[in-house]
Amino acid sequence: MNMKPVLAVLCLLVATAGAAAAEPAPRLAGMRRLSESEYRNSIADIFGRGIDVQGRFEPDRRVGGLLSASSAILSITPAGFEAYAKMADAIAAQVVSPSHRGALLPCKPADPKAADDACAGQVIAQYGLMLFRRPLTPAESAARVTLAHDIALKTGDFHTGLRYGLASLLAAPDFLFRTEYALPEADGKSWSLDGYSRASRLSYLLWDSTPDAALLKAAANGELNRPDGVAAQVDRLMASPRLATGMSAFYADFLELDTQVVKDPTFYPKYSDAVAASAREETLHSMIDLTLTRGEDLRDLLTTRKTYINRPLAAVYGVPYNFDSEWVPYEFPPESERSGILTQVTFLSLFSHPNRSSPTKRGVALMDIFLCQPTPNPPPSVDFSIVNDINNPTLKTVRQRLLAHATNPTCAGCHNRSDPIGLALEKFDSIGQYRDSENGDPIDVSSSLQGKAFVGATGLGQALHDNPNFPACFARKMFAYGTGADAALMSPGVYRGFVTAFSAANYRVPALIKTLATSPQFFSVPPPAPVPAKTALNDVKKGP
Repeated sequence: MNMKPVLAVLCLLVATAGAAAAEPAPRLAGMRRLSESEYRNSIADIFGRGIDVQGRFEPDRRVGGLLSASSAILSITPAGFEAYAKMADAIAAQVVSPSHRGALLPCKPADPKAADDACAGQVIAQYGLMLFRRPLTPAESAARVTLAHDIALKTGDFHTGLRYGLASLLAAPDFLFRTEYALPEADGKSWSLDGYSRASRLSYLLWDSTPDAALLKAAANGELNRPDGVAAQVDRLMASPRLATGMSAFYADFLELDTQVVKDPTFYPKYSDAVAASAREETLHSMIDLTLTRGEDLRDLLTTRKTYINRPLAAVYGVPYNFDSEWVPYEFPPESERSGILTQVTFLSLFSHPNRSSPTKRGVALMDIFLCQPTPNPPPSVDFSIVNDINNPTLKTVRQRLLAHATNPTCAGCHNRSDPIGLALEKFDSIGQYRDSENGDPIDVSSSLQGKAFVGATGLGQALHDNPNFPACFARKMFAYGTGADAALMSPGVYRGFVTAFSAANYRVPALIKTLATSPQFFSVPPPAPVPAKTALNDVKKGP
């Protein structure tokens, strides 16, 4: 089918939908573009996992250490909208296809070769509620039913008309963006999200997907406007195994697992796409197991030697793999010098160069991810030739080359801050393999963090475990992730209460999730900007 008429119709309806949604009250408080995983999970939950989603998604960028924060400031480019429109049409075509319509459509037309407004209206209302995460307005519903009616008349096929009606919902900003609406509180000064916006905020934090029927019902009957109603729904969502899906999405964002990893096969023939995918799965599996399944102290992620491995990872770790199952629990021996997620293949390979390790990249990542202390970007004129010269006969180890590089006053400030903790991981190469020497010289892994000396990866893991900035940073970023805020600009007063409660709960993540998701702060939004007072001076016309 020629996509140009489809795109023209969808553009018209998107503009109409945007105008219809601009109601004076409640006011629009924000829009957050769906991430790729949120989009895919939403489609699967609404239409079933038999519907394929294929297409190009708009790129995100990291703000305050999180991709999720960029969703509140990013828009969709014209090329991106065309890609979303094509995805919308492909999804709608599958939904109304003969193989799916019997299971997915709640009604059958009186005549499949003619328009049927009653059936089309039923389908549009049902899926409109789920896609927009709120009931459609009469204007939004009527526009889709009219579109389905007109195309059914022109094509002589009810389902073709319905396809266009559904596609217009899928391409609308109210689906592609999580539109959040707010109402004034009783004091007349503070503002808070309405019930449907609260449902979305809870569902995407806890399940990484659209609100289910029970959550939408709780929004409709006002349950989510009451603290006890919110608590009941949070308990229900957290009791579901889908909590692991939601937390995996947050953990992946928190650890920056989206970072592209490229390794030189000349140096690292063991590394492959299978190893990269397995490493990501190992880290997420380990985190979910420790924090949710076993409910242990979050900080133990930095010291535990317990993990899960499969055959590709066993080859990198240099451990025997004599098991029939794909994944097995494994505990590294003390002499391995492995210490939690810091020494897993994921972190070590993500923050390294293609052909060598990088204490600087690892140190910068450690400071930013775990301590919320980002390092400024280096000035463009910096000369890295000493560091990059891995064949220097005098400066054989990266420690020696970094010390020589840091003699430059321009470089010293940042390197003296990030390099020491990165050097603690130098016994692991660019893909996480253990080693004792570099170019024939023994590797020195003595280090310090904020004045406290330690040795190697196990010492680093314990130092970060004991650093109060780690759980504080974690709580801060989880709140930012759930609300779309910039963690770097967040006032300590906003998240201090969560950190205190997290500490009181012995750093158990489920306790933090519940404290955060049931707090008034999780749903509060800034009041609207004051309108400038009108004065006689304002009324004076400028210019001739």
